Amino acid sequence: MKHHRFGVVAALCASSTVAFAQADPAKVDLAPTGTLRAAYLSTNPAQSTKDPQTGAPRGASYDLARELARRTGKPLAFNPIAGPPAVIEAVKSGAADVGFVAYEATRLGTVEFSQTYMLVQQSFLVLADSPLGKVADVDRAGLKIAGTRNDSITLCLKRMLKQATPVELDNNPELIAKALGDREIDALGANRSRLTTLSKSVPGSRLLPDNFFNVPQNIIVPMGKPEVLAAVNAFIDDMRDSGALRDSIATSGVIGIAPAPKSPGSQHGCPG
Repeated sequence: MKHHRFGVVAALCASSTVAFAQADPAKVDLAPTGTLRAAYLSTNPAQSTKDPQTGAPRGASYDLARELARRTGKPLAFNPIAGPPAVIEAVKSGAADVGFVAYEATRLGTVEFSQTYMLVQQSFLVLADSPLGKVADVDRAGLKIAGTRNDSITLCLKRMLKQATPVELDNNPELIAKALGDREIDALGANRSRLTTLSKSVPGSRLLPDNFFNVPQNIIVPMGKPEVLAAVNAFIDDMRDSGALRDSIATSGVIGIAPAPKSPGSQHGCPG
């Protein structure tokens, strides 16, 4: 009898999983206020940048948000927010319906993370005469390896560095460039797009040729809404399978990003 009950429960769970996997964003209340409110990181060019001619947002995250809103039949409010904790808080508090933020283990528990839709290459910016030639060189005694406050790479560095000292900096490009140029830090970790832009402010600086890891980019939704999470995951699957996600990333003009392969859940990006 116990085995029979277990079989019934398993069958019910399986059918529920299939139903969730086939969720249609148009049939799920993703935007209870009548507008799909999407929060994204204003400081992360991998998510979205501004069109130099029109000033309108562009990029993979914007394209996903716009298409998700279209499928729900609701207008889109694409809201820039500074810092991952603020994006997470916006979704947690109900100020936003969905958010775009990198998966990181320390961010679990207050919102639900979708499967990964995009991977963002992380590396380091160093001065021209730096002895650091590859990512494996950064963890040496006496070195100060920096990242911006609350960034996923900074959280990762705190766990991974055994000999070098991790340093947190405010996300101020001028101060960061000065810290590197004045040798207050030995390297700055960030995504390749951000580092490429910053390198123009630090004459003679260079990016290391290899990557530290790929940061998974995810869509977050409120806790306790499995139907919303299932709809978002199904939407990401469809955007990937149709080639729309690939095309959006290709036309974004952003360096060092790629579509993520299909995954059953969040992909852990930080090594170890």
